[in-house]
Formats: sequence, structure tokens, C-alpha cells
Amino acid sequence: MKYYIIAGEASGDLHGSNLMKALYQEDNNANIRFWGGDLMKTVGGTLVKHYRELAFMGFIEVIFNLKTIVNNIKFCKKDILDFNPDVIVFIDYPGFNMRIAKWAKAKGIKTHYYISPQIWAWKENRIEAIKRDFDKLYVILPFEKDFYEKKHGFVVEFVGHPLIDAIHNRKAIEVDTFIRENKLEEKPIIAVLPGSRKQEITKMLSVMLSVVDDFPNHQFVIAGAPSQEFGFYEQFLKTKNVHFIANKTYDLLSHSTAALVTSGTATLETALFKVPEVVCYKGSWASYQIAKRIITLKYISLVNLIMDKEVVTELIQEKCNCKNLKIELQKLLEPNHRKQLLEQYEILESKLGGTGASEKTAKLIVRNLS
Repeated sequence: MKYYIIAGEASGDLHGSNLMKALYQEDNNANIRFWGGDLMKTVGGTLVKHYRELAFMGFIEVIFNLKTIVNNIKFCKKDILDFNPDVIVFIDYPGFNMRIAKWAKAKGIKTHYYISPQIWAWKENRIEAIKRDFDKLYVILPFEKDFYEKKHGFVVEFVGHPLIDAIHNRKAIEVDTFIRENKLEEKPIIAVLPGSRKQEITKMLSVMLSVVDDFPNHQFVIAGAPSQEFGFYEQFLKTKNVHFIANKTYDLLSHSTAALVTSGTATLETALFKVPEVVCYKGSWASYQIAKRIITLKYISLVNLIMDKEVVTELIQEKCNCKNLKIELQKLLEPNHRKQLLEQYEILESKLGGTGASEKTAKLIVRNLS
């Protein structure tokens, strides 16, 4: 069968690559064409457009890039018609994917959504479009099944969280080898995960690195995003005791003592690696003012949302400053605080449904096409 997959971000590329592996195992005749990134490209299939060309963050940034977004939508529709797939599998990235799904459904093309949009956070009125435009929905967070089925009467499949698979299947590297290969120091590591888009990286790194001098017995290591070139990060590497590693975030987390993490999927990844973290977010003033008026969630990190309580500290907007970061990071280095946090991480992982999300989803997709 022919599968057209659309992933528009780094996290979608990761989960899309694992889904593709599972589809190839489930369907020997799978023909896959996709929008994604380097991880998906490594698996096989045909890459149409890289997510680097698609990632625009924030309300204001989207407005400034409307022409590019419209052109991408037109191109995508034409490419789908030329390929004539048996199904389109959408991975997250709702702003773009829901527009394509509405059009595709009207054309009679089967539409499956893997990693559903977070309408429980905002734009809950999108539920009518989801019920209208998608044949199948595969959700990855435990509370999402109740949200869709009990609150909105739309049957979905809870498949578990694909991050557990991604972490479980990775090849571990010894700490000595990791330090040697990346020319690091013999000091405990504080991982710095500033995000994947230029706008957020620029906002976050300056404040995250403002505490470096307060922790001379640790080394700070920036996790470079695969979507950005090294040259972009050079401006942040002039401070002593700051290092940089590209495309090795999981290796970095597996050997880190603590982490400073920009809100997003990385907050959950860090927790699953059992690394104590402080969650940070600082957007443009205009985008933040709009967001806080329409998003009613108590928390911004997936860790706290899944646990339904504050497990990890969140420093948002003006609270995300040098003073607060120093206080919270110091707490993460205290044995008692670490022990309590790691116990909560174990409970978190148990809520996510165990391994096999990619395989479960691939089986359901193929079964629903038969």
C-alpha cells in the first residue's frame, strides 16, 4: 500500500521514523512518501520536503510567514494527488495538517492522525473538524482517550507514548567514551535544551547560560538541534565551561546530572531519562500575551500535565530569570529533592502505557486499510 506521511517538526521526524520502520515490517509492499527530516530519510521512502522549511513558532511569526505557508499547502496538495496514496498519516503539526486533512477527506482519501493535536490545551472547538476530517485518531497521552471519547463522543485508540520506544531502542554509549568523543571535561554535566527553532533558541540560551558562573564544578552542555547549523550556536559558546553537542541529545541526557529544558516534548524526554529538570519558557511579548489569554492549562510541561500536579518547576516568561534559575538548579543537585523527583518520574512512566506505540499504530493503520 501507499502511505503519505506528514511530519513538520523534529519530534515528528523522530516518531515518524519509528512508525515507518514498523510500517515496513507490517506491510512488505509499503511505498512511503513523506514530509519530515533526516531520521525518516534514513529509514527509507521518499522525502518531499524537510521540516526545516516548515517550522514557524508563535502567533506573530506565523503571520510574517503566511505566504510561505500557503505555498507549502498548495504544493502538498498537488504532490498528494500525483502520488495517489491509500492513506495520509498526519503526525502532530496541526496548523498545517488539519488544513490538508479537510481537503483530503473531501477528495475521498483516507486520513489517519497519529499524535493528535493538543486541543485539550487550546482550540477545543477544533473537535468538530477532527470528527469530520479524520477516519482514525491514535492518541499517545493517557488522559486524551477520556477527553475524546467521554467528553466529545469520538472513538480513538490509545497506543502509548512513542518516546518510550525511542529511548528503549537507542544504543547506549559509555560515559567515558561520550566525554572523550565530545571533548568534554571530567565534571558532572548540566544539559541545556533550548529548543529546535531559531526564535526560541535565541530567546532561551542567553538566560539559561546566565547561571554558568554559579556552578563552577559542573559543565554546561548545549544540545544542538538537527535543524540548525553549528554557526548559529557559536555566539553562545564564548563563555567558559560551556560546551556544544549536535544531534546527540539522548546520549547527553543519559549522562547528565540535571537539565534546563525549554517547554515542549523535551520536558518529557528528560523525565524518561530520569534527569532532574527545570522547565523554562520565554516567548516574544506579543505571542505570550495572546497565548495566556486562550490557553487555560495549569501547566506547560508534559510532565506536570500527565501527572496533574507540579512535579517539575516551571519558570515562565518574567519568572525565567537568572536568580530563579540559580535557585531551582541548586535544588536539583540536592540528594533529597532528587530522590523525590525520580520517584515521581517512575510513576510518570507507568502512566504512559509501556513500549510498542509505533508497532501498535502501524498494525492499526494497516488493519484499518484492509
